[in-house]
Amino acid sequence: MSKSLEHFLDEGLANLKEKGLYNTIDVLDSANGPEITIDGKRMINLASNNYLGFATNPDLMQVCNEATDKYGVGAGAVRTINGTLKIHEELENKIAEFKGTEAAIAFQSGFNCNMGAISAVMTKEDAILSDELNHASIIDGCRLSRAKIIRVKHQDMEDLEQKAKEAVESGQYKKIMYITDGVFSMDGDIANIPEIVRIAEKYDLITYVDDAHGSGVLGKGAGTVKHFGLSDKIDFQMGTLSKAIGVVGGYVAGSQRLIDWLKSQGRPFLFSTSLTPGAAAAAKKAIELMQEDDHYVQDLWDNANYFKEKLQAIGYDIGKSETPITPVILGDELLAQKFSKKLIENGVYVKPIVFPTVPMGTGRVRNMPNAAHTKEMLDEAIAIYEKVGKELGIIK
Repeated sequence: MSKSLEHFLDEGLANLKEKGLYNTIDVLDSANGPEITIDGKRMINLASNNYLGFATNPDLMQVCNEATDKYGVGAGAVRTINGTLKIHEELENKIAEFKGTEAAIAFQSGFNCNMGAISAVMTKEDAILSDELNHASIIDGCRLSRAKIIRVKHQDMEDLEQKAKEAVESGQYKKIMYITDGVFSMDGDIANIPEIVRIAEKYDLITYVDDAHGSGVLGKGAGTVKHFGLSDKIDFQMGTLSKAIGVVGGYVAGSQRLIDWLKSQGRPFLFSTSLTPGAAAAAKKAIELMQEDDHYVQDLWDNANYFKEKLQAIGYDIGKSETPITPVILGDELLAQKFSKKLIENGVYVKPIVFPTVPMGTGRVRNMPNAAHTKEMLDEAIAIYEKVGKELGIIK
């Protein structure tokens, strides 16, 4: 190994460990369901984004296997050569129907989606207004576009309007976009879509909502934009197929012209092999299940509200989440690491969330109760939270 690389790595890893910012990766012996096993130990799983329990849903597993039998394990090529299978087209049509748009495009991941879609439309002659707490994939997508990036204070509509006004009046930019998470994944707050639409219409902003944590959760599953009844007012509705949908992939839903453009200019779409047939079929089935029966989303909310009430009752600070995302905010990064370790030792699997995922000094563990948890599982988790919290002096 190069001496300079060796020095860089040794110094960097030691620094991360000293500051409590180094995370180990655990390997599951089981499926990622409401309970998991690691090294043979059973634990209540509160760490996954599997909101509706679809990752282990038998109906999804069945159609995945059937599509694999029919089409093979892989698509065999990029979408623009001969990697577009009938199941890909069916999935995109289903996404558009669900999101209330003219069309949709599926990417290989949510991260790829933001990297490809933003840079396909925005250029160095443009500006992007971006909420300061947007996901890392949005930040990287904005950087890749080479547009001027203007940070907007988190959920501050006065700041957004002021910066939109300044950007327009400067006359420097051909296009201006405002981009935001629909649901912010660390605190669980919901973007103010009605006010965003008002400001966007006033200043002719392109609107882009990353609904990775809103799809399958809000708007009867159709997402944050649908929750507010504004599907016809947002230019880009982006989401993942890997969280509530339970599979893998990402998508943008929007006008037919937008999707036609992304299919000709989105670099991950053009230069990377498409979703596996099984993943596409399973994702399509997940959307169908939500359309046919609202109990999946209702069960999620019932469990989330139950769990939040119990955590607050024993004295934890869970912030101001408006969604099933339930942080337990501790502040100190090292304490967050220690707290997570003790919870895992006692049978509750949650991971510490520390800088740079959240701002320094806001370390926490993040809980994701889902539709597949039973009340007995959640009660067991609460009992462990109470025991560990008292041991560490976090609660009385």
